[in-house]
Amino acid sequence: MKWALPAAALLMALAACETAPRVDADEGFDEIDLIEEANLTDLMLSLSDPADAVSYFEAALTREPQRVDYKRGYAQALARAGRYTEAARIYEDLNTTGQAETNDRLVYTEVLIRENRFEEAAIQLELLPTLTDEYRYNLLNALVADHYGRWADSDRYYDQAQSLTTRPAPVLNNWGVSHLSRGDNPGAMDLFERAVALDPGQFGPKNNLTITRGLEQIYTLPVVPMTEEERAQLYHNLALVALRQGEEDVAKGLLRAAVNSHPRFFPAAADKLEALEAVVER
Repeated sequence: MKWALPAAALLMALAACETAPRVDADEGFDEIDLIEEANLTDLMLSLSDPADAVSYFEAALTREPQRVDYKRGYAQALARAGRYTEAARIYEDLNTTGQAETNDRLVYTEVLIRENRFEEAAIQLELLPTLTDEYRYNLLNALVADHYGRWADSDRYYDQAQSLTTRPAPVLNNWGVSHLSRGDNPGAMDLFERAVALDPGQFGPKNNLTITRGLEQIYTLPVVPMTEEERAQLYHNLALVALRQGEEDVAKGLLRAAVNSHPRFFPAAADKLEALEAVVER
């Protein structure tokens, strides 16, 4: 399907050559170039390595600095590459010149949140139309609501966001962190458990679940799928929670479990255990 449209344009151009050879043929090939360029732009944004996409749009803007689609693509590529400060500058320019579209504002809002610029992010969300059925719109609103402690709004937006994606586990994980920040540890644990059940391969929800259990003084690992390396990391992190809560003996036991689980991959646990035991001996 990718090549069908350019081929049709080429046939039209060749047919036009019979009556007006040069002008129509040139216009036809220009059309082909534009179609191919659009395809390449989309591919660079969706499939390429972020650094390659940044290089592509930098070169394109050097050739044609006024092209808004290149500016837009460059900003998205920078955001994908984690270069949020640079991306924000381009989105600010698009915003100032009145060229920012709905998707630009959504990505710009995400960039601002990653830069911890929540006041500006809230302004961008206000400028958007109400996008009730748009996943990112709801997730970004949830994050802003979290920042300002508007918990009812936060819950509403998280609930809507998780219903709009085929991969709700990351949303549930963020939602769990939100409940953790409110001091609702049981609610947080429930959300982390749901996230792990939906995507057992992700370490983040397992780690958050383990830490939250530790805050409730439950110093055992949750019954979830985990690799030996993950087991060592979880024991180690749970030991840190125990230490912060003054449970040194519990922490030492957990660090020993971490060392026994996977010593080759987790020397940090051995170092902390040695330091703790040295304090006891003194």
